[in-house]
Amino acid sequence: MGSGKTAVGRQLARHMEMEFVDSDNEIERRTGVDITFIFDKEGEQGFRARECAVIAELAARKNVVLATGGGAVLDPGNRGLLRDSGTVVYLRTSLAHQLERTRHSKNRPLLQNEDRAAVLQRLMEVRGPLYEETADIVVTTGNQRIGAMVREIGDRLREHGFAAPGIACADAGPVPADGR
Repeated sequence: MGSGKTAVGRQLARHMEMEFVDSDNEIERRTGVDITFIFDKEGEQGFRARECAVIAELAARKNVVLATGGGAVLDPGNRGLLRDSGTVVYLRTSLAHQLERTRHSKNRPLLQNEDRAAVLQRLMEVRGPLYEETADIVVTTGNQRIGAMVREIGDRLREHGFAAPGIACADAGPVPADGR
């Protein structure tokens, strides 16, 4: 949460001449309501079921840069799908950067709490090892510009043997290692 995966993913997809999809945005588009509403009506479990279905469909697409919601790694099926469908990039960010980047956000149901720092810390303790386990590439984010992050990821993707049109720069989420 707050790592920049949507912004970086969008720019990476543009540079790689691929489609960009954000799984949370896709869920909102399909349901016609925001994630907060889904959490309110169906709880986190209901949202996660929707998320799994959408990720399964999106991971099967070709030529896609996919940004998933931060909790997608909680489901072992999602982790397997992401690993099997492409190259997974984890944008690791500090708690301080997460707090800064999410400070004005009203659409993050898990942060609708007085102690956002404690929530983010707890989430990272649970999710961090899962991100590490799932990722092919780990990039630490900070104050660098999106373009610099995209170039770094592009370099790392090339090291992994990924070649795509326009890969002057690169990103987050699964990127097919075989060019699908």
